[in-house]
Amino acid sequence: MIDYQRVAKAITYINEYSAEQPNLDDVAEAVHLSPYHFHRMFKEWAGVTPKEFLQFISLNHAKKLLNKNQTIEEATFHTGLSSSSRLHDLFVNIEGMTPGEFKNEGENLSIRYHFTQTPFGDMLAASTGKGLSNLMFVANRDTGLQTLQNTWTNADLAEGEDIHIKNIERVFADDWENLDEVKLHIQGTDFQLKVWEALLKIPSGQLAAYSDVAEAIGKPRASRAVGTALARNPVAYLIPCHRVIKKVGGIGEYRWGSTRKTAIIGWEAAQTSDD
Repeated sequence: MIDYQRVAKAITYINEYSAEQPNLDDVAEAVHLSPYHFHRMFKEWAGVTPKEFLQFISLNHAKKLLNKNQTIEEATFHTGLSSSSRLHDLFVNIEGMTPGEFKNEGENLSIRYHFTQTPFGDMLAASTGKGLSNLMFVANRDTGLQTLQNTWTNADLAEGEDIHIKNIERVFADDWENLDEVKLHIQGTDFQLKVWEALLKIPSGQLAAYSDVAEAIGKPRASRAVGTALARNPVAYLIPCHRVIKKVGGIGEYRWGSTRKTAIIGWEAAQTSDD
């Protein structure tokens, strides 16, 4: 069992038994580790202790972040950046596909795909050659590949890597040498693209409400439509839909599971906690 799987199991246990306030021994037993080894494993993964991590994923912490007087427009890549969260040093360039490029479910598109490991589980990365078209967490390779095939029924799919897939692997390997830009080449409506571009302005370690995103794109009454656009985000993590939660502080839904969303939120908060 990899570290993330143990962390996810611990988060699930804590959420289920939160009313009983489980201690370190209880959580360690739930993931079948000694308290010493669990504490060490967790700190190596998150950079903080389990107790500190729990503070970052608590309802009160989420509400505190939501109540900050900073709009998404103000929270750009050029202000409030974290030296420890290197994703914000990148320029993520979103290019929407033309209608001709994605009609007929990928006809005339050549897509390369590759499976890679991340701190939050295995991912499937796919690239059209112009940029990443898909980045998704997968339970196993067969189901991940099937999802990709269902998305691009008529595309030419082949396992392999190109510069865009190698770039994202380097991001997760924490290798930032000569990495200036991550390019995305994705399918979406004009509305969806606006929503996804707005998400890039939410700094790591920070959170926004669905209504905040709606305001940012000039559609203040479109919170429900924003939620739908988030659910259809084809590029996990890089387009950070995990940073959008309910106004009351609840985690909300996530295409790749609410436990993983909680883990990513806590991990990012831990990485930026010293800034």
